[in-house]
Amino acid sequence: MKKTLIYLGIGLLLIFVLISVKKVYSTNKKPKKKYKTEQLKKKNIINKVVATGKIIPKEEVEVKPQISGIINKILVKEGDKVKKGDLIAQVKVVPNEQSINNVRNQMGKIRINLSNAKIQYNRSKALFDKGVIAKNEFENSELAYNQAKQDLKNAQNDLQIIKKGYVGSGGAANTNIRATVTGTVLEIPVEVGDQVIQSNNFNAGTTIATIADMGKIIFEGKVDEAEVGKLKEGMTLDITVGALEDEEFKAKLGFIAVKGKEENGAIQFKVEGDLDKKTDSNIRANYSANATIVIEKRDSVLSIREALLQYDKKTKKPYVEILKENDKFEKTNVKLGVSDGINIEVLDGIKADDKIKVWNKEHKKMKKEEGK
Repeated sequence: MKKTLIYLGIGLLLIFVLISVKKVYSTNKKPKKKYKTEQLKKKNIINKVVATGKIIPKEEVEVKPQISGIINKILVKEGDKVKKGDLIAQVKVVPNEQSINNVRNQMGKIRINLSNAKIQYNRSKALFDKGVIAKNEFENSELAYNQAKQDLKNAQNDLQIIKKGYVGSGGAANTNIRATVTGTVLEIPVEVGDQVIQSNNFNAGTTIATIADMGKIIFEGKVDEAEVGKLKEGMTLDITVGALEDEEFKAKLGFIAVKGKEENGAIQFKVEGDLDKKTDSNIRANYSANATIVIEKRDSVLSIREALLQYDKKTKKPYVEILKENDKFEKTNVKLGVSDGINIEVLDGIKADDKIKVWNKEHKKMKKEEGK
């Protein structure tokens, strides 16, 4: 009886041990990981560069006064079309009292010299007529007299310029501001009563109006340094304007900056393209716009998502992992073509029915652990 109980206890103990071992084994055993797969797909792939910028006139001309003063009249408004020579504003001269006083003092001295030169001239003429002095001496006194008269005339003209801004009745052109080119008035940054300064060697002068030919407009944009090397002059730009959603414009790339400028930590290069403006388009200066420049284009080519690609650490060559019959994945090198940043053309290495492993961060972590 005792032996029976002992055997029974040993049997129960063995059963308990087997159950425990099985439970521990099943707990520690990791289930086989299954990965999703994808296959090659036919897609249209376009490699393009996008430039952000604006629409501006090809040439803008700033009209500045020829004399300093105060705006008396403005005869045009923004948006008006003007021809070269049209009157757009008038400037009223405000005399400088100090300048007037200086010229008047100068005129006083000139009149004294003129009076003295006249006396000398009359005396020399009388003596010359009597044959007392030589002709050369008379001519010297005559020259001094004529120079004194001219000096007085010049001083009088200077005084009139200070007071009125011009000399004589036909000199009012200095106070009349006229359009220097034919075009559209884009901006009038001054108002009646504003003081303006003439353009000279030391001052750019006050801009009274900005005029441009809106029939000649360009796209001006910026391209990142990583993309600018792909561009060439003569490429076609497809331009979309934010304010004109239903319209698209074409342009030819005509300028690529040689030197880039740093903006927000990135080097940007300026590009320009002459716009083919539509006659019925209501396009305006400084509209924001984007230009798309197609570098390469492939229609209906076999492609995969770039996210499926891996790169060999040593050779740096791209590869994917292909599912085989034994449910294992095999590394396969691929030859790539055009990319649009999301999808990439596959030229060689895999077939249309191959199942490509969709790898993720977890898969990458597992590979590192296996390498250890």
